[in-house]
Amino acid sequence: MAHYVIGLTGNIASGKSLVSQLLRERGAEVIDADRVAHEVLEAGTPEAADIAERFGPEVLNDDGSVNRRALGAIVFADPQALQDLEAITHPGVRARIYERIDRAPGVVVLEAIKLLEGPLVDHVSTVWVVTAPREVRIQRLIGERSMTREDAEQRVGAQNPEDEKVRRADVVIVNDGPLDELRRQVDAAWASVPRESTRH
Repeated sequence: MAHYVIGLTGNIASGKSLVSQLLRERGAEVIDADRVAHEVLEAGTPEAADIAERFGPEVLNDDGSVNRRALGAIVFADPQALQDLEAITHPGVRARIYERIDRAPGVVVLEAIKLLEGPLVDHVSTVWVVTAPREVRIQRLIGERSMTREDAEQRVGAQNPEDEKVRRADVVIVNDGPLDELRRQVDAAWASVPRESTRH
């Protein structure tokens, strides 16, 4: 593997994106798997066509792109539907991610909520897990994403327990306090990244 790739994961509302932002400020190239997943939902992609075939045309917007809110209401309430969606989207998402890793300069941060559940983990040099207590994550979803408590609990409950990720982590970052404490943890972990990997 030509690049030093930090695989960054954690459950919903743990603060992965904030840690990614801090790492970007320190010189890392960040690839957000969730954003790449949005790209495969755009109009005209093979994935959008397959999603419409599996879930019905009502999950498409007028322009042919996938309506993520409508699709989310289906898949987060039905584990089999979520599996079907992932089978449709994940191969294309992975292909795009691997291409971007190859093109990136310096250290790469691959932010992916499902990093450890699939083959992406085989393409990272180290696994960093961001954690926060369950209730903290529920409150973040309610406050920052305007979810009802019921919806927030459903989203949190739909994911594998955090402790499974922590067991497989090389670095654990606990994001349950002030930003300065988070920065301190990120700086300590960043210091462990091989120096030659930080050169551009």
